[in-house]
Amino acid sequence: MFVKIILSAVLTCASSFWIDKLYLNCSELTFPNEILSRSRFRKWILFVSLAVLFNLTNNFWLMAAFFLLILMSITDFEQYMLFDAMTLPLAVIGAVFSYQNSVLQENFLAAIIGGGIFLLLSIISKGALGGGDIKLIFALGLWFGAENLLNVVLFGTIFGGLAAILMILAKQKDRKSFFAYGPYFALTAIYFLLAK
Repeated sequence: MFVKIILSAVLTCASSFWIDKLYLNCSELTFPNEILSRSRFRKWILFVSLAVLFNLTNNFWLMAAFFLLILMSITDFEQYMLFDAMTLPLAVIGAVFSYQNSVLQENFLAAIIGGGIFLLLSIISKGALGGGDIKLIFALGLWFGAENLLNVVLFGTIFGGLAAILMILAKQKDRKSFFAYGPYFALTAIYFLLAK
């Protein structure tokens, strides 16, 4: 337990620095003038999340997935951005995890179909779903396969929708505002990975 807490602290510092570097090199941030104010609780959220999640498993692959999903949740909440630098490793690790569990073919098919459906939804909605969401669903398909990917998408959409309604009621957003759905997919994915 102590080793995992130290690991969580080290990863918190290193990954917070990495996120800042990604922001610095990105011209597509939603809130480029609010980086400091929107990240003021980042290190605490990162540390507590990683310390709790790492102590729930000894599986290296799951710990890596938790780490990347928490990072993606943070960047999507802070700047409505899901970075390829996080999504690609999540997809690769998911492919390795699926291969070790002899489900790579079916999970790859789920990833293609899930990512394809989200791409189609993005085209129909004229960009309401971003490219990061499409890639995240593809990566999660490699981890989950069709049935559990459908659960992640369904519950993530429900939780994201409820959060959007609460923000509208609290007058923090209006109906035309953009919402970050990535964190709700990522946090739902963490729940289903823990339930495996």
